[in-house]
Amino acid sequence: MSCLRDQRDLFRPLNIVVAAGDCVELVGPNGSGKSTLLRTLAGLHSQYRGDFNRVESVYQGHRFGLDELLSPLENLAWFAGLQGQQLDPHHALEALERLGLLAEAHTACHRLSAGQQRRAAIARWLLAAPSLWLLDEPFNALDVQSQTLLNELLQEHCKAGGAVVCATHLKLQVEGKITLGLEPPVEFSL
Repeated sequence: MSCLRDQRDLFRPLNIVVAAGDCVELVGPNGSGKSTLLRTLAGLHSQYRGDFNRVESVYQGHRFGLDELLSPLENLAWFAGLQGQQLDPHHALEALERLGLLAEAHTACHRLSAGQQRRAAIARWLLAAPSLWLLDEPFNALDVQSQTLLNELLQEHCKAGGAVVCATHLKLQVEGKITLGLEPPVEFSL
């Protein structure tokens, strides 16, 4: 599979299988196609060559995907509703506590720092049913302590049978991770 931009391949064709328990770290320079690959796997980008089996996934792009007028708890209820589910308040509060946001559970997201908003978005992954997480630069806006916590959450998710494909400029600290470097195709100009 290869992703296209303006009818040109962004990177050399890939052939990879992501299985339960896998953590794939996508690396490469800016503009190498990491974000486009994740968006394609999530079903949000349709310009690609080749085939892949799309499975239900949680996609987190560069933006937090939060309604800033809602609190973290209200955002989690909204996300659950989008999936046709009802939020279990007990599990939601446990997730927010794990992410250090229990005191902010009822605070409008626009009043939270960027790092707190990122952690509110991470809570959504913890409560979501899909076991494949597609993450684009999930460490942005996180302090060192929160980066450590995120690595722990990724490790736990994979050990529990989930899978992660993560584009990042920071090295993941996850045991057994698979690093996949995206390389531009060879081009010749005359």
